[in-house]
Amino acid sequence: MSHTLGIRQAQKQKTRQAFLDAALALLEEQSLSSLGLREVTRAVGVAPTAFYRHFRSTADLGVALVDEALGSLHPMVRTTVSMPGEERITQAVRLIADYVSAHPAHVRFIARERHGGVQPVREAIRAQLARFADEVRSELARDPGAEGWSDDDLLMLAHLYVDQMLITASLFLETLESPEPSEPSEAERERVTQVATRQLRLISLGRQHWLDTP
Repeated sequence: MSHTLGIRQAQKQKTRQAFLDAALALLEEQSLSSLGLREVTRAVGVAPTAFYRHFRSTADLGVALVDEALGSLHPMVRTTVSMPGEERITQAVRLIADYVSAHPAHVRFIARERHGGVQPVREAIRAQLARFADEVRSELARDPGAEGWSDDDLLMLAHLYVDQMLITASLFLETLESPEPSEPSEAERERVTQVATRQLRLISLGRQHWLDTP
């Protein structure tokens, strides 16, 4: 009996993932607010009623895509922020570059829907980014350089880092959307790496002198 339940659960998860994959592919050409349920079920090859066994609505599906796109990054971000100075910056830029290269459709989805027309999805993205900021704040608080900083100031700094990581992701995404997307320019990728590294260094430099300000 348990073996049968295990097979059913695996099949259910497989179908759910098929919905997520189909929706993500369809969202390459449109926003979530214009995505139709029947489009998704047609792409998966199931009846529309099957959709409701996995999601309440396309907005619910969008929230699941947010979790898929950002949820797995939390441990990596925490590990990166816990690294010392320059290593933290180098690893952060590398992490973003690798993630964008491996998951461009997810990055495009987050970039588009962060300010899109589906409120539950906007709120889900905002919640994930707030969670990143809080995790970054917690790691920064352990840094000897955080002595004398208020919790509010550390959270403000954390948000600066998170916002800059989003900007960096957008810059790397642009290198994949060049006139020759099948072969992104290594020179362009290196240029973005250097720009992103300098921008993060600038935030770190400002941090060093923050307590000097009146």
